[in-house]
Amino acid sequence: MAGRAAFTAVPVVALAWVLWLLTTQSLPVQGQIAWIPDLGIDLAWRIDGLSALMLLMITGVGSAVFVYAGGYLAGHPQQSRLYVLLSLFMLAMIGCVTADNLIVLFVFWELTSLTSFLLVGFNHTELSSRKSAQQAFLVTGTGGLALLAGLLLLGQQVGTYSLSALIEQIPYEAPTPALTTALVLILVGAFTKSAQFPFHFWLPNAMSAPTPVSAYLHSATMVKLGVYLLARLDPAFGEWDLWEIALKTAGSITAAWGMVLALRERDLKRILAWSTVATLGTLVVLIGLRGEGATVAVGALLLAHALYKAPLFFVAGNIDHGTGTRVIDRLGGLRKAMPFTAAAALLAGASMAGMPLSFGYIVKDVILEVKSADDVFAFARAANTVFGAIAVAVAGVAALRVFWRHPGANETPHAHEGGPALVLPPLVLASVGIGLGLFPFFVDELLADASLAMTPGTEAIVISLALEIGPSLGSLAVTLLIGALIYVFWDPLHRLFEALGAKIGRIGMASHYERSLVWLPKAAAAVTRRLQHGRLPGYMTLTIGAVSVGLLAALGPALLTLPGPMPGPWSWGVVGSVMLIGLGAVAAALLRDRLTLLLASGLVGYGSAALFLFVGAPDLAFTQFTVETVFVVVVAAVLLKLKRLGRPASIEEPAWRPGAAFVSMAFATLITALLLLTVATPFDAFLSDFFAQRSVPEAYGRNVVNVILVDFRALDTLGEIAVVALSFLAALPLLRSLRGASEAQQEGRR
Repeated sequence: MAGRAAFTAVPVVALAWVLWLLTTQSLPVQGQIAWIPDLGIDLAWRIDGLSALMLLMITGVGSAVFVYAGGYLAGHPQQSRLYVLLSLFMLAMIGCVTADNLIVLFVFWELTSLTSFLLVGFNHTELSSRKSAQQAFLVTGTGGLALLAGLLLLGQQVGTYSLSALIEQIPYEAPTPALTTALVLILVGAFTKSAQFPFHFWLPNAMSAPTPVSAYLHSATMVKLGVYLLARLDPAFGEWDLWEIALKTAGSITAAWGMVLALRERDLKRILAWSTVATLGTLVVLIGLRGEGATVAVGALLLAHALYKAPLFFVAGNIDHGTGTRVIDRLGGLRKAMPFTAAAALLAGASMAGMPLSFGYIVKDVILEVKSADDVFAFARAANTVFGAIAVAVAGVAALRVFWRHPGANETPHAHEGGPALVLPPLVLASVGIGLGLFPFFVDELLADASLAMTPGTEAIVISLALEIGPSLGSLAVTLLIGALIYVFWDPLHRLFEALGAKIGRIGMASHYERSLVWLPKAAAAVTRRLQHGRLPGYMTLTIGAVSVGLLAALGPALLTLPGPMPGPWSWGVVGSVMLIGLGAVAAALLRDRLTLLLASGLVGYGSAALFLFVGAPDLAFTQFTVETVFVVVVAAVLLKLKRLGRPASIEEPAWRPGAAFVSMAFATLITALLLLTVATPFDAFLSDFFAQRSVPEAYGRNVVNVILVDFRALDTLGEIAVVALSFLAALPLLRSLRGASEAQQEGRR
């Protein structure tokens, strides 16, 4: 109990800090600490209105979740593990919404993915939990890689990794291909996190997580992280056509598809999950709107959704906890056995349906006004009404059907109400949603600051949140009427969409994901068989080919301006050394016997050493002579030993391989071009002068090369020696096995 109270105090203290910040400090609050200054990475933070709104949801809903988790998992042996993971997740979310550096934001972003993977797979002994966690992590993790590439490219192109500086500077940048690529990559990362089409399928499957996790991650916090990033970057890219089209298209499809798929479900948590997907799509559409007041609607919907969806997830958890099932066909008449849960469901459902006197009504009024002002969405009002009506029906299923409707022929499971830890969190959050509907002025200033953060330089708030009875009431009446009809005919509609879904499912994104899990290992196995064939020449050809492609990409247009051969210290010694190198290379390409091939390749090394000697580098020449001699002697000894063991003495590869010859010539040509470009570049003697001046007074050595190796980069040299020593230790068992095989072979001959 003491540990549970200590964990619960974490979000409560954080919530108190946020409330203190909002009441005593002027936003924005910002600062930074140097972290990796050479890379332009600072631990920078900035808390403005949007960050404050997210912090309020993270800590406020987090406090309710921590209390609820204590009751939901009472007596569970892994309850402490859940609290630790939830605490880490909350820390990661706080870091994401307060970071003012792109790299720091990404670090916390990935921490949310990692902790959510562990939270979704909390019941790791169940196959469904493991598969759901894997799916969520693969989708969001892949999006995270795209996001990292986009953020790095964005920071490189603009010249800063400061988020606030980027937002100010990007509107003055031309939409270059690099910036457009960065934008697309960032959109992919945000869409995967917030379950936008075509990455929407992972969120409902994540409902295998415990209810506290679903209420925290998948309604109020993590799934809104992508929305937060889009809202944060909207002032930078809001005028780009690509931005507007991408957000409106993906958001509209997600909102429509989420509501339709909610009709297919019978599990209460999955029904709520699909409605969450639809709300996330609506938020993305609102960010893409250029209409006046859209940012107010974004902030208001973010808050309203957290205040009604988290309690409804709690309600679903209480029903599962009290009856053992969440399937709506088996539930009904629960209001008598679970009166407090029923009350919470009514309050939260009223806000979700947009009933008057709730905060949801005010938010829907704001959204209606914003969309009406946008000409692009004038044609979509009818569709918007239908989808709003489905939301009303979903609220009816969660708040009315399972509590007030008789289950019919099915027997209602023996139900019982949970303790205070299970009923107080949904009641408190749902009551706040109703209270803000009656007194919206409590959040006027907060939403004004959030709106200002999303539209800097404009009026803080452009649409009043006051409760008005006017045109919105007529729209509400139509929506409620259609929603009531959908609620009444929920079961026939479910059968219809389930039949259609069975056909559509074969081409849906979830099916593509499942198929990818099948063909990816097959493709990997085919590639492995093709590349990991055990033949060293093939490996060398592939490696050199890849390096050649990299060189070609790096040199690029510079190849068109290659300088001619540079004059050098030509002499008969230099010419003879070059001819020796060429002779050794040609011989190595033609000879098939391993020993003679080794000796021929040694000519390349000795020719290089002679070349170093004649161009004025005797120390390097002597080193090359020594290394080449030792290498030839050791390898020759190994080859002779293998020959005595009966190993083939000649190379079994074909004498002429056109592919390898082409790769070799291409590599040689590119290396030559690189050398010509390097020699033509003005020589910078800074490092040479540095080592020459300091070798004697600081390292007491006149051989500069040796001084660099054993003094200036002594740790690097020590590391290289350690690697060689460890490699020898790793190879020692192999050498012993060869010796054992040789002795066994000799015994067999005797």
